[in-house]
Amino acid sequence: MFRSLTPKSVCLSLAGSAILAFGLYHIHAFSGVTEGGQLGLSLLLNHWFQISPALTTAVVNAICYWIGWKALGKPFIAHSAVATAGFSVTYWICQQFPPLFPELVRYPLAAALLGALFVGLGCGLCVRMGGAVCGDDGLVMSISQKWNIKIEYVYFIFDFLILALSLTYIPVRKILYSLLTVTLSSKLIGLVQRFQFPKKEART
Repeated sequence: MFRSLTPKSVCLSLAGSAILAFGLYHIHAFSGVTEGGQLGLSLLLNHWFQISPALTTAVVNAICYWIGWKALGKPFIAHSAVATAGFSVTYWICQQFPPLFPELVRYPLAAALLGALFVGLGCGLCVRMGGAVCGDDGLVMSISQKWNIKIEYVYFIFDFLILALSLTYIPVRKILYSLLTVTLSSKLIGLVQRFQFPKKEART
């Protein structure tokens, strides 16, 4: 299973997961601008049904990784293991220090833009290498491949649905900033996934 890993894919997966963890800890966790997807779903279920995110996250992750494995094969699991481990370690390291941008809580627009940059670039690198930091990334990748839909569209649809449901307990103003960040991050993920470096011209 791990034979599909290469030094390049491991390094880029670790870089992507580190960028994502840094952004989620230093920006999203303290700014009040949230994400959609699995995180938003866990918070929604916790608010209305008092189901612990520890349980919902584990169940959703297991189901989504299983779907990803079936649709994308063993290389997906191998790259996801690297990305998930890199994210956990980096997030733990970040937690040992105070937030770098605590003032962002007063500037939700800046938080939305910066958050989108970190999430889009970090998640995009992991997806480009064929792995997922969170289970819902694997579900999105599977749907994108099976039905040949651009990955940013699938991300946006999932995030939009969760944010729309979150309007039942989160103020509209906060949801609008969250909608901005998921729109931008979804687009950036797609751009990073498909980006092609210009080929060097052969010397004559």
